[in-house]
Amino acid sequence: MMFLPAVLCVFYVWSPATLIGGQGPTSNIIPRKTVPINSNGGRLFREEGFWNYTTMLLREDLNMLILGAREAIFALDLDDITVKKAMVNWPVTKQQQMECSNKGKDATNDCKNYIRILHKNKDGSMYVCGTKAFNPSCDTMSYANGQLNLENKQEDGKGKCPFDPFQRYTSEMVDGALYTATSMNFRGSEPVMMRSTDEIIRTEFASTWLNEPNFVHMAHIPEGEPNPEGDDDKIYMFFSETAVEYDSYTKVDVSRVARVCKGDLGGQRTLQKKWTSFLKARLDCPVLNINLPLLVQDMFHLCQDDWTTCVFYGVFTLQLDSAVCAYKIEDIKAVFSKSKFKAPFPVETSFVKWALYSSELPDPRPGACIDNHAREKGFAKSLDLPDKTLQFIKEKPLLDQAVSPIGKRALLVKRGTAFTRIVVATATALKGSKHHIMLIGTKSGSVLKAVNYEGKTVIMEEIQVFEPSEPVKILRLSNTTLYVGSEVGVVQLSISECGRYHTCLDCVLARDPYCGWALNTGRCSTIDSTHTTSTVIQSLSDGDASRCPPIGGSKPVNISFFHGNAVKLWCQPYSNLAKVHWQLNGHPIRASNTFQILSDSLMIFNASAEASGHYTCSSVEGKYEAQHVAYDLKMWSGSGTTASLRDVQEKENTLVAMVVILSLILAMLVFWNMYKGHLPLPCCHSRVKDTTNRCGDERFSANQAQQHKVASSTVNMNSNNNYANIQRFSISRETDRLTTTVGSSGQISLRPIDDESEI
Repeated sequence: MMFLPAVLCVFYVWSPATLIGGQGPTSNIIPRKTVPINSNGGRLFREEGFWNYTTMLLREDLNMLILGAREAIFALDLDDITVKKAMVNWPVTKQQQMECSNKGKDATNDCKNYIRILHKNKDGSMYVCGTKAFNPSCDTMSYANGQLNLENKQEDGKGKCPFDPFQRYTSEMVDGALYTATSMNFRGSEPVMMRSTDEIIRTEFASTWLNEPNFVHMAHIPEGEPNPEGDDDKIYMFFSETAVEYDSYTKVDVSRVARVCKGDLGGQRTLQKKWTSFLKARLDCPVLNINLPLLVQDMFHLCQDDWTTCVFYGVFTLQLDSAVCAYKIEDIKAVFSKSKFKAPFPVETSFVKWALYSSELPDPRPGACIDNHAREKGFAKSLDLPDKTLQFIKEKPLLDQAVSPIGKRALLVKRGTAFTRIVVATATALKGSKHHIMLIGTKSGSVLKAVNYEGKTVIMEEIQVFEPSEPVKILRLSNTTLYVGSEVGVVQLSISECGRYHTCLDCVLARDPYCGWALNTGRCSTIDSTHTTSTVIQSLSDGDASRCPPIGGSKPVNISFFHGNAVKLWCQPYSNLAKVHWQLNGHPIRASNTFQILSDSLMIFNASAEASGHYTCSSVEGKYEAQHVAYDLKMWSGSGTTASLRDVQEKENTLVAMVVILSLILAMLVFWNMYKGHLPLPCCHSRVKDTTNRCGDERFSANQAQQHKVASSTVNMNSNNNYANIQRFSISRETDRLTTTVGSSGQISLRPIDDESEI
């Protein structure tokens, strides 16, 4: 009986805090344009026999994309990833695979070497780690003379690289030191955030620090650069975990952001070789009508000038509900420096309840970096911190206040779609304003291209990159080129592809910061420094296309149809947001038993003479209407050279009757000749000249043999097969109806079809 109240309590605690301002974003935003996989203009790389292309390192200094897969590392041309510059194999041995299999893992899938870490070293070499059949290992790799080379400087990868190739992890290389968040053991039950240097610093193995976490992202923010408070650089880590602070008999997962200081050396007695600055706070991404928290899947940070302008963009999901939330670094910093703490309090039956800690805090503040205030008190490094401060952070690293997104609401909410990854690009518009372009990978193998204008987000495109069963596993961005990785391959896409907008109206209504309609060329072009507002039309805030040149009406396509047939008229608008508007002889068409208006066509059922006329199809988007196609429909008549449907049917019936009569006569002649012996039986069909293979008896006379020869040469058995085919074709024509079809050239052709015409 206590289970339901406990769960409802969790919902009550969560809802008021997260739904404040959650009314803002429009849920289930429809992408304006859908780009199919065969029209995305991308380049695909995949190597036969290799899988899991999910680790990438951009080496713009080498103009290469370093790609980690299963048991191989590739060096691809950054401009054209179909060009493979180099490759190195890093497989597991049969012994390693056998040992892994003996421990209960799948030898085919688990017991391989999945490349999981790729970072650039200061000297230009690369640090690479792989799962190595559940025995992670790291090495140094170099690129020279057109070849990738592993230098066989292998070292233990525990705490750096995950054991399980399918477990989430994250890492960051900062000034030659590797920061990682993964699991320390084979079972994956000892999560750790660790810095790998000569003196390793890591988190405590305690549920109050990390409780079944799912790591997603790590970022270095140089807050020590020019800072009047003498603060230190920070390493921020984003993850989800099972919450310890809720009074519930069921698990509730929440999103978190944690933080450590770059200069942290651990404590002298308490927290030896452990973080003294580890703090964590809840990360909110409020969505209306969803009570349970959405869980963070990926994070990307973008800084315009210095670190104070950094914004973190995150994708969050809960089953098939997804959202994008953005966070200012200043808001995150404020929570870590000013929020109160939560603390565990034991209650009856050895139950632990978390509540707000309201007593006085030790000085220096627990979890704070060494800054000017600490130095004034004589604490020059974390080793100098008093045990009272360190003991507090050891037991109570959780902050009470949650980090709220910009505007206290999600930027984008999408129902029925699971977001997986995100990167953000900066585009400079025609008037010089800068806009953040969100590129969001999905579980269905597509990439959404979205932008936020004055609090309202629009999805410009949904680009299908992989088949729907292949989720996007990694995104990397270099200028305006996007690299999308999955289990089966990598695709290179341009995110400033303006050629997909075909008309001025289509180009301007797209509200794409990269694109504008060039009046001199009559094309949708990528914005550059030579364009001005007098030569290019672009309207991002409201999609004002009033300056677009007028478009003349389409030349009508002439169509003829038979009485009683179903006719389909195609009309595909450029935008998913446009509504199709059909007219017949200048009057709007409304849905009825005769007319059915579809998103891409008009269906006319049981067409009669009243269906003849001039049809136009226009798309209406916002306040703008544009004609797409026009048709002139006429019913076939019996006048002139065109036969009526009744005439055609009568002629077909007459032809069929004649064929049947001729078939009967011919069959009678064949049986008569066989009865008289003028035709041989099938088993005796052979040349008489071949005396060794005669089917008849030696007693046949020469005259009988001669008659046999003449009869055999007169009748060709193959002609019966041809006749049968002609007969079957004629009968099938009787059951079909004639119909009309418009090809791509606009010409009319006749073809047999069961009951409807597609035009």
